[in-house]
Amino acid sequence: MTTEETKTPQKKKRPSWQKIVFGTFGIVVAVVAALTLLLNLIVIFPTERSIYEKASDIPAGSYDCILILGCGVKPDGTPSDMLADRISAGVALYKAGIAPKLLMTGDHGESDYNEVAAMKKMACELGVPEEDIFLDHAGLSTYKSMARAAEVFGVKSCVIVTQRYHLTRAIYTASFWDIEAVGYAADLRSYAGQEWRDLREMASRCKAVFDNMFRPYYAGGDPIDIHGDGRVTDDTQNH
Repeated sequence: MTTEETKTPQKKKRPSWQKIVFGTFGIVVAVVAALTLLLNLIVIFPTERSIYEKASDIPAGSYDCILILGCGVKPDGTPSDMLADRISAGVALYKAGIAPKLLMTGDHGESDYNEVAAMKKMACELGVPEEDIFLDHAGLSTYKSMARAAEVFGVKSCVIVTQRYHLTRAIYTASFWDIEAVGYAADLRSYAGQEWRDLREMASRCKAVFDNMFRPYYAGGDPIDIHGDGRVTDDTQNH
């Protein structure tokens, strides 16, 4: 066997430009991951202790309302499982005397899609008087819901009802509109696709930090007294 045959094959060296590209990509990924983690902690850390899973644990106080955040309705106009659980949980708090009014905020951006009407219908069926139910037809996002709760409805304090994964961002956003808020987790069952929602929520928390810094536009409206008669908000012109 010759000397040449016993030589170990040499690996080809990666071109220097490839090293730069891969190195830069790795740095960008690390920076994005670190920034995402930091922004999520900014939202979660000050709000996690304000989330409750039992009505009896909610701090006593005179809350203006129970604020129920909307989400999807089924094609037949009835609440989705997640929304139905939010309504059931909110009504339970109302009946327990936690707050005297319900503020239901959701998407009514199209004439044939009305989250808040479905929410009110279910709440009435559960025994809540119409005059104690306020509807925000322009609550198209968590940010807009909190902005309008403060600026249109004059809410100063509330119990926010939604699923637990969503509560830290909702409470965080409320605080930037000078609303003293605690959260009540409406997780009454398991929900399909929750892994995807948890992942998406990480990005939403990042966006919430910037939204609260720069205060993007939201649709305002004439003042509505949250302590008055909720039936004035049945007219869709209020949005």
